[in-house]
Amino acid sequence: MSDGNVTVFHVFVAASITAVATGFGALPFLFVEKFDNKWLGIGNAMAAGLMFGASVGLVYEGFTTEGVTYSYLRVIAGASLGGILVYLSQKFLNNRDDEYSIGKVQGADAIKMLMIVGIMTIHSFAEGIGVGVSFGDSNTFGAFISIAIAIHNIPEGLAISLILIPRGTSVRKAALWSIFSSLPQPLMAIPAFLFVLLFKEFLPFGLGLAAGAMFWMVFKELIPEAKEELGIKQIYAIMTITAAAMILFQFVIEG
Repeated sequence: MSDGNVTVFHVFVAASITAVATGFGALPFLFVEKFDNKWLGIGNAMAAGLMFGASVGLVYEGFTTEGVTYSYLRVIAGASLGGILVYLSQKFLNNRDDEYSIGKVQGADAIKMLMIVGIMTIHSFAEGIGVGVSFGDSNTFGAFISIAIAIHNIPEGLAISLILIPRGTSVRKAALWSIFSSLPQPLMAIPAFLFVLLFKEFLPFGLGLAAGAMFWMVFKELIPEAKEELGIKQIYAIMTITAAAMILFQFVIEG
């Protein structure tokens, strides 16, 4: 099944690439034993800007969807639900205080490892939906969102590796855990793409859903995490540059 030149295979490949990109976050540890956390702050600030720019693109595409009535209301409803879903998923994980173990790692360290992988995995569901619904709009817009999410996934992989590697996990296994956390992206992208392909009137809602999830991640996760390593002026300067670059990139690829 396809939408013009876009097929399910194209969507699966694009979403798989975004998942694999998460593993790149572990690569710096092949060259250095310890990684300055300041670079994680910079990575989170860049990711926040990219995600914010991508979210603006999603909202714009939703508002301007042709042949759909009250598209702006559908976008707002989807964005609200997207933010709520990510909030609830984070709250659920944060309330898990049972004892866990991963290999030889026990107790609080194991919980922290599971928390970071678990949170990233749940986030990946929203990102997979974002890839799928964006390809339902157009091939170029799907490529734009896929690139944004792939770049955003790299500091997510770095964040996972910064938790796992100091606790005895090898670089290879940290990379695999990072990729594992993003596997929901190709799994969710396909049904999301097929859904908006069959029910075009739900496209603005789906775009809003992805945008709302991204907005929540930017302001409630990425910016607070970046603030642990950088000043607020530095964060917003990096965000402004990367968000502007992402929005400009969208206009360029859409001609």
